[in-house]
Amino acid sequence: MARAIWSGVISFGLVSVPVRMYTATESKELKFHFLDRRDMAPIGYDKVNKETGKSVDPDNIVRGFEVDKGRYVELTEEDIDRLDIELTHAIDICDFVSIDEIDPIYFRKAYYLLPQDGAEKPYRLLVKALEETGRVAIAKVVIRNKQHLAAVRPVEDALVLETMYYADEVRQPEQAPRPQVREPEVEMAKTLIENLAAKWDPAKYHDRYRGELLDLLKKKAKGQKLPEPSTEEGGEVVDLMEALRQSVAATKKRRAPAKRKTSGAKKKTGARRKTASRKAS
Repeated sequence: MARAIWSGVISFGLVSVPVRMYTATESKELKFHFLDRRDMAPIGYDKVNKETGKSVDPDNIVRGFEVDKGRYVELTEEDIDRLDIELTHAIDICDFVSIDEIDPIYFRKAYYLLPQDGAEKPYRLLVKALEETGRVAIAKVVIRNKQHLAAVRPVEDALVLETMYYADEVRQPEQAPRPQVREPEVEMAKTLIENLAAKWDPAKYHDRYRGELLDLLKKKAKGQKLPEPSTEEGGEVVDLMEALRQSVAATKKRRAPAKRKTSGAKKKTGARRKTASRKAS
């Protein structure tokens, strides 16, 4: 069984769901080492032969791959030239697919693609066509001597290239137990989710941990008094249905003002329409 890298709870409302976190993807890129060409021993960051402990002249440092435990083979530029893959500066599109078909787990890192001088019109044409078809381009691209699978998609009148994991880099989850849940519990959970539903606004989310950590470090550097370490722990919810009921009740109160504003707006709109109708007659 894979080893959990983190454990904690998913919390929404008063409901807490204890979980363990496992790595869902793994990079299968070839990892190379710097080697001493005289005996093929690995070189550390301090340019010291890890076996002899002696410094290595830069002329004797080469790049290599560990084929077996402790056995390395050198990789030269000539070896790269032997590959049947052309290291071009092209983003070769393979297919156009629906964005809804791609699970976000496949995405790695995003890059903006902007047009070079004179390419504004074909660039705009591709952006427009992708927007109106609702499709993204699946492509192959070589970045820093590595071939990546990628998706090219429109984002606010620009193109974004997102490198992706290949299928064999996405791990399958282990089968978790599937206890029976009652229909009333499901309906209550769905109600809670709808009560907490909102429009996506990335600007409303902030990295509080980073901000508070920076603030703490600045205080520490100035010799100021630091807050006492937190000892609070999340409480375990025993009665799931009761936690759901209380959460739904609390979120209903929070959403009530918004609903009242909406109904008031509808009344005002209706009044305006009646006034306009009288003026027209």
